[in-house]
Amino acid sequence: MPILDANTLEFFSRSPDQTRRAGARMGALLEAGDLICLSGDLGAGKTTLVQGLAQGWGSLDAVSSPTFVLVNVYRRSDGLCLYHLDAYRLNSALEAEDLDLDQMLTTGVLVVEWPERIQHALPPDCLWLNLRYVADEQRGMVFTPSGERYVRMVQELRKRMFGGQ
Repeated sequence: MPILDANTLEFFSRSPDQTRRAGARMGALLEAGDLICLSGDLGAGKTTLVQGLAQGWGSLDAVSSPTFVLVNVYRRSDGLCLYHLDAYRLNSALEAEDLDLDQMLTTGVLVVEWPERIQHALPPDCLWLNLRYVADEQRGMVFTPSGERYVRMVQELRKRMFGGQ
């Protein structure tokens, strides 16, 4: 495991509820145009985290894995949307471009599971979150920001999760 730089945040969740709470704290920081990339194996907690993200962002819609529909849309009362894209079944960045990612980023927040499959279609500035299975109830998360917006987001998230500076 590499040594993390000052902008990167590592967090260990001890339960699905704690993963959802971390997601809710992050969701409260999201703004239209934000891109969150969730990388990790099956069972790493990506959908559980998105449940918290959607809640913290203000959506009342139920969150489920978009594996079979590609994109789930969670709406907020102000008309903005949180788009939850599962890129697992996409074969290339070209296929992702057909989904009109720019429109999603204009009208809300885009959360992508399996982003490495379509990375060339995604903007370079994003918050990359790698989730990994540690034990039955435990997950490791590494938040890696690319771009000033996401560096500030991780700094604020660190304050909200752990307090202090």
